[in-house]
Amino acid sequence: MARDLRGFLKLLEQRKQLRRITVPVDPDLEIAEICNRMLQQGGPALLFEQVKGAAYPVAVNVMGTVERICWAMNMEQPEDLEVLGRKLSLLQQPKPPKKLAQAIEFGKVLFDVLKAKPGRDLLPACQQVVMREENLDLNQIPMIRPYSGDAGKIITLGLVITKDCETGIPNVGVYRLQLQSAKTMTVHWLSVRGGARHLRKAAERGQKLEVAIALGVDPLIIMAAATPIPVDLSEWLFAGLYGGSGVNLARCKTLDLDVPADAEIILEGTITPGEVLPDGPFGDHMGYYGGVEDSPLIRFHCMTHRKDPIYLTTFSGRPPKEEAMMAIALNRIYTPILRQQVPEITDFFLPMEALSYKAAIIAIDKAYPGQARRAALAFWSALPQFTYTKFVIVVDKTINIRDPRQVVWAISSKVDPVRDVFILPETPFDTLDFASEKIGLGGRMGIDATTKMPPETDHPWGEVLESDPAVAALVDRRWAEYGLADLNLGEVDPNLFGYEVGKF
Repeated sequence: MARDLRGFLKLLEQRKQLRRITVPVDPDLEIAEICNRMLQQGGPALLFEQVKGAAYPVAVNVMGTVERICWAMNMEQPEDLEVLGRKLSLLQQPKPPKKLAQAIEFGKVLFDVLKAKPGRDLLPACQQVVMREENLDLNQIPMIRPYSGDAGKIITLGLVITKDCETGIPNVGVYRLQLQSAKTMTVHWLSVRGGARHLRKAAERGQKLEVAIALGVDPLIIMAAATPIPVDLSEWLFAGLYGGSGVNLARCKTLDLDVPADAEIILEGTITPGEVLPDGPFGDHMGYYGGVEDSPLIRFHCMTHRKDPIYLTTFSGRPPKEEAMMAIALNRIYTPILRQQVPEITDFFLPMEALSYKAAIIAIDKAYPGQARRAALAFWSALPQFTYTKFVIVVDKTINIRDPRQVVWAISSKVDPVRDVFILPETPFDTLDFASEKIGLGGRMGIDATTKMPPETDHPWGEVLESDPAVAALVDRRWAEYGLADLNLGEVDPNLFGYEVGKF
């Protein structure tokens, strides 16, 4: 499979996971409405071939299921994601191997790093057509407007590429961009993000910040850019590790920045520090419209693209959305890394219904009193992406954390709110979360739903109810005799909880 968007779309079509829409559709609201219905049903990716007012087709819902994300990462099943996570955990905190098998495993990871080194393409497909400033018109890009209350058209799956003016180290992030004019857009990024840091450094030097936007890239690269794991590796190297081979890069026509050589469209521009315009409101992942915020203005002066480019897009909103599917896949990748950071954690889960980061359920192998609270505190500081997790529920390792029935039972039967609930006030908070009293500042709650031991409690805990083993074995043997063989009680209706128990 070619390492680009077209190769992935071809794979999806071969596996009957792509539907072509040949009738005219409107990028204003209509495309998002169609896509939203597909997302709700776990439907296929969509390729709109006739978009009103545009010369390019639009691809959406490409990463709308965890299965398709696995395919994008050259994997066949979600369990393979944890294998990748173990590789990354070795790179994050390498330890001297104590056994030959460990040395061999670490050596294989280092070899993977060498294979992941980016390559160079001197005749990149992304520069088959070059449009300078006088011919540049961003309105040619079929940007969508997802919700009626949105301020305008947006780019959502563009890789925003900047570079540290001191160290020369690039940053690749996925940020929302709002169309402001035929040659300008605003970029919405949090102050802690790499692009924002680069802009502050450029401002201190009195320089403009160079910005490149890559549209229509290999979904694998998007996953790498969306992975905020604190490893001293570039996103390009991450993408190579994810895919098993290096990403081909090309130098921009007018900027000192590298971009994916096989991208569909590249936008080249600069930000003048202090030049801002109002950005928003837009429908966001919290399920509400965000506010209006002054955001940096990018002035574009060059656009390059492949012949007959394809525009890849998505949109935010209350799950399920593509960003939620990406977060579920990343959950699997993070698990081995989190276990290395906090050894007592045996598993953790970020429910999609909690926006894939607002609530975490973690299982621990409890060995001493107070361990659940320690694990919750360690979780919040383990990785940057857990900074905005509001609720952490800690359960015993015997609880299936992906089964909401078991989690609710643990909370209901093992928690005394006075003893087992603790709150951290006035901590850094998601500025898009309107639940807090102060924007950007809010509380976190930990819930200890583990079985208590002295001195956590001064009375003996009740004995867990279990079937008699002999009777259970008897019923297993006689199940068909009862006339119940046609009933498969191991299956759970996926609509019962919004996802299949024990899976994603």
